[in-house]
Amino acid sequence: MPTPLNQTVADSALLTKSLPLGLLRAFVQSEAADDGLTPQLLGELKILARTPGLLVACNYGGTLCAAEGISTETLPLGSAAIALRALAALPNTHAAVISGRSLRDLAAVSRLPAEVHLVGSHGAEFDMGFAHGLSLATESVLQQANQALLEAVGAYKGVSVERKPVAVSVHTRSAAPDVVARCAGKAEEVARALGLFFIVDGSVLDLSVLQPAKADALDHLRARLGVSAALYAGDAMSDELAMDTLRGPDMGLWVGDLPSSAKHRLKDPESFARVLGILFELRRAWLFGEDAVGLERHSMIGNGSSTALVTPDAKICWMSHPLPDSGSLFAHILGGDAAGHFSVEPVKASRVLGQRYVDSTMIVETRWADVTVTDYLEPAPEGITSLVRVLSGTGAARIVFAPRPDYANAPFSMEARGSEVHVVGTSDPIILLAQDVSFTITSDGRHATATAEVNLQHGPVVLNLRCGDTESRHQAGADEAVTDEADRRAAVAHHSRRWVQGLTLPGVKPSLVRRSALVLRALVHEPTGAVLAAPTTSLPEGIGGTRNWDYRYCWLRDGSMTVNALVDLGSTAEADGFLRWLTGILANAPGPEWLHPLYSVTGAPLSTEAIIESLPGYAGSRPVRIGNAADHQVQLDVFGPIAELIHGLSESRGSLADAHWELLVQMAGAVLARWHEADHGIWEARRAPRHHVYTKVMCWVTLDRALRTAARHGRSPGPSWAETAATIREEVLREGWDDSSASYTVAYDSPDLDAAVLHIGLSGLLDVGDQRFLDTVTAVERELRVGPTVFRYKYDDGLPGLEGGFHICTTWLIEAYVAVGRIADAWDLFDQLVNLFGPTGLLPEEYDPGTETHLGNHPQAYSHLGFIRCARLLDRHQRS
Repeated sequence: MPTPLNQTVADSALLTKSLPLGLLRAFVQSEAADDGLTPQLLGELKILARTPGLLVACNYGGTLCAAEGISTETLPLGSAAIALRALAALPNTHAAVISGRSLRDLAAVSRLPAEVHLVGSHGAEFDMGFAHGLSLATESVLQQANQALLEAVGAYKGVSVERKPVAVSVHTRSAAPDVVARCAGKAEEVARALGLFFIVDGSVLDLSVLQPAKADALDHLRARLGVSAALYAGDAMSDELAMDTLRGPDMGLWVGDLPSSAKHRLKDPESFARVLGILFELRRAWLFGEDAVGLERHSMIGNGSSTALVTPDAKICWMSHPLPDSGSLFAHILGGDAAGHFSVEPVKASRVLGQRYVDSTMIVETRWADVTVTDYLEPAPEGITSLVRVLSGTGAARIVFAPRPDYANAPFSMEARGSEVHVVGTSDPIILLAQDVSFTITSDGRHATATAEVNLQHGPVVLNLRCGDTESRHQAGADEAVTDEADRRAAVAHHSRRWVQGLTLPGVKPSLVRRSALVLRALVHEPTGAVLAAPTTSLPEGIGGTRNWDYRYCWLRDGSMTVNALVDLGSTAEADGFLRWLTGILANAPGPEWLHPLYSVTGAPLSTEAIIESLPGYAGSRPVRIGNAADHQVQLDVFGPIAELIHGLSESRGSLADAHWELLVQMAGAVLARWHEADHGIWEARRAPRHHVYTKVMCWVTLDRALRTAARHGRSPGPSWAETAATIREEVLREGWDDSSASYTVAYDSPDLDAAVLHIGLSGLLDVGDQRFLDTVTAVERELRVGPTVFRYKYDDGLPGLEGGFHICTTWLIEAYVAVGRIADAWDLFDQLVNLFGPTGLLPEEYDPGTETHLGNHPQAYSHLGFIRCARLLDRHQRS
């Protein structure tokens, strides 16, 4: 039963001095254990804050306010009321007060807003009309009890008697201890004589016609609100009944010194108010994400088998191990500090001066005035991830090593062993080697963190995180470690620069093309030859939306296009590796026509798409998904890019390998078998299959490139290839056109535009001078282009939420502008695309021109390969 965010309430809670933003940080630093606010409690609060649906409930007097009483002298603590109200304003978060007071009195005294559920009479009274349903006999008994109590204890000093809808109460807060004892005895006698329930609720003695029902009330609220976990706090005997219902992820808090089964005990209501404030901060951060760094400002490091993302201030915010689609070790980008990070910063706070890639490498340098951090992933045997971080400068640096394996779901501990920090309790060895660095290790009970400060005036410090390495490492001295690292880094840089020197770069934006090529190469998983669409999962296509997908796999389409872009630049090794990987997949497939759209880098089909509930997502955009349900879709366009790759590779080399020809024959056979079927299309719409125009175009491309390749290299084409290609072309030109749109459209019998239909001309199926293609370019420009970006489409694709424009669609329109002779428009849009690159030359998947926000997984192969194609195309035009 989700609740929307009441932004005004949440903002007021954040701005008030009663709930300062620094509350959580101050608590962590002080560890106010004397109040019961222990590190163990904080650790469990972190877990509780991440439950999908949360109920926070408590008693009133003695828990939310200092004591019981009759009137406004017992207002709730200001900070407690604000925190409870702020919690209730958060999505999927509910707050309730279950009190012994009558509901009318509770509402009047507490002054809590409607967002907070109020339950009176020890859990029995949910609405004001409850008392009107009492029988005359019950009313008579309560009158008798009231009279008896007035006669028995009404004259005692500091004692008062109050009539409630279903009970009579004796208030003893102002009475002396001996008077309280006498009152309790006499009140219990009256209750026994009249058959009433005797309830001790702090300083209040209740004689009730109903049994205490706080347990039932808590269960009722839990079921009605559909929550997955509850926190209950109390201080009286009737609260113990509610405590007994807590289970699983629930939490019980006891306020005061009476005996209780609750796991955690707090000193007083002030301490409970602090807990509420902390819980609000933790849950708000989880729901909305901590202050998110722009996606385009992240840099990627990679070594051909592993990748990691680095924030502009040198925080490792994303890394998985051992495979790209394995569980994360650091997932700060999806969940803040609690999701894992590896941070370095100057001890003396200062602004970052800049971040850059070392020329022609994937080595990243981040620089402050007196500290420089150099990051790279070095080559390592398969199954091992080796992250190297070198700290240099003249100042002091603070190191925070906070791994959180398996998306922060795997508990572990840490041990310092000489110059090594060992992560203990994980399936793979994880060791941080740091010569002459003394770490302090702390734990919240589930996860550990290692921190240290180092003085760089004595020389650089080398941090080497090795995951999956079972070999013992030679323990070099600090000087030897620095020298050894310098040699290793030089070798990494030399290998990268030799590869770059073999590229043929265009004269248009050569530095950005070089960086894009390095990014694409880093997305190639060298041990297998597969190519990642992106190294990340669930970076959103719309902030706060649900279009969050896992791209850490190899799409046959994306992979073919990626290595083909590298072939165009003169590097063919990646294409050879990819085609070997594809050959291995086909060897285990029932037939080429049954290829899946995507596979893991190992060639295995994907596991079921799942959601990581414990991560809030980038900028609070949830869900965080692992796996990808598109694996089960039918996408019949994938054969086209593979055929184009083999065609381009053979053209580049002037020869055609037999294995590649066999692959091309298989792709052509797949098209012959299934081209006439409907499919889900390039954009993987989660709706019924349709006859997508782009898919049909790619089926034609498969046969056309196979025919061309056969002619060039003296191979024998299939007997029906040419005829089928002509049939497909004729059908696409006839069925794909929509008169009402004056354009080719997404699918047969649909008026909806799709940027991918530009390929009807870009592929050569339709002459680019044909008026129908000219009109299609105009329609895409008119309907789908907004400023510097082009949207895929604007129709309902069956998914909630919005998305940004796709960079690859932008590059297709640039290509189309060139094809139809609109060169000035092509340069203008190309320059606008260049302006969207991040400070280190990386692009995510999308851009929202309305909010000027970069979106989608990062960096995206599509975006960079599309840019390379455009730069080369404009360069050729410029030269001609």
